[in-house]
Amino acid sequence: MRNSRRGQVDPFIVMDVMEAARRAEEAGRHIIHMEVGQPGTPAPAGARDALVHAMREQPLGYSVALGLPALRARIAQLYGTWYDVDLDPGRVIVTAGSSGAFILAFTALFDVGDRVGIGEPGYPSYRQILRSLDIEPVGIAASAENRLQPVPDDLDDLDLQGLMVASPANPSGTMLSRDAMQALIATCQERDISFISDEIYHGIEYEAKAVTALELTDDAYVINSFSKYFSMTGWRVGWMVVPEPHVRIIERLAQNMFICPSHAGQVAALAAMDCDAELQENLAVYRLNRALMLQGLPAAGFDRIAPPDGAFYVYADVSHLTDDSRAFAAEILEKAGVAVTPGLDFDPHRGGGTLRFSYARSTEDIREGLERLKTFMQSRR
Repeated sequence: MRNSRRGQVDPFIVMDVMEAARRAEEAGRHIIHMEVGQPGTPAPAGARDALVHAMREQPLGYSVALGLPALRARIAQLYGTWYDVDLDPGRVIVTAGSSGAFILAFTALFDVGDRVGIGEPGYPSYRQILRSLDIEPVGIAASAENRLQPVPDDLDDLDLQGLMVASPANPSGTMLSRDAMQALIATCQERDISFISDEIYHGIEYEAKAVTALELTDDAYVINSFSKYFSMTGWRVGWMVVPEPHVRIIERLAQNMFICPSHAGQVAALAAMDCDAELQENLAVYRLNRALMLQGLPAAGFDRIAPPDGAFYVYADVSHLTDDSRAFAAEILEKAGVAVTPGLDFDPHRGGGTLRFSYARSTEDIREGLERLKTFMQSRR
């Protein structure tokens, strides 16, 4: 049977690393997971309790395509609490994770052949989803001087119909300041470039609060998720905020593509938003883990790193150690029992010389992983 050209996308390498780690565990080894961007904590207890109650009392059938009205209203309230933004709940659209939001956004905003700028290093699925829709991803090589974030000058010679930014970013954990985001938004507005802001790591910040694009403009798509701060990766509930004239466009697409997000997931997500004490406890663990990583990685020999502003990753330059990060990650897994992600996932051009280390797991695991990495690097000298 023939295959479509749209299906010829690259693999998500971190998933391959996860599978290799699973096989090692199946063979009896104890693997420390620094590869996956997944909280080591479950959904908040209040979220799980709410779903148990709902399963007893409700049929949990289809919701409306835009999501449960109560959840949309509660998300809008969050923008007032976190950012002092007065947001109309009618502009909030609940999605099947942030991945569902990317598909809806890219389909609504771009035609076949349009060009969308994405910072490199950056989340690899942006690139692959765009390709699967016959939209051209345009990599923007972000510099270390700009904290691996795009700046307006990077767009000067590019013909773009869209720009995708992430703050805090995956894999670097760096954030755009208010002025930096404002400059990018202004450049996009001047050039009629659609601006999309991926904000799924908001809530996981260490020294300053992340800026939402909605503080600066209503003329943007903002995407978020319950996966990271709310610790609900497997529940597959995200959201997007779009300009009011775009709501009906997204609604029609969502009705046909997804029918609705998971009703069960939405029930849990609504309750999770009132579990702040537990979520702040999770954040305290990330904060401690970050401090351990910033001390332990250089001690192990991974000393070309920059402190992340948010999320739960450290992106390391290992170009002095290897030009094949995939082989290097495989060696670390085999010899140290630590799973890490090759930078090729995030930057197809420079990623052969970088690794991403996640510190989303327990502090005990992070301590053990750092010791293993130190022993491994000493053995290579």
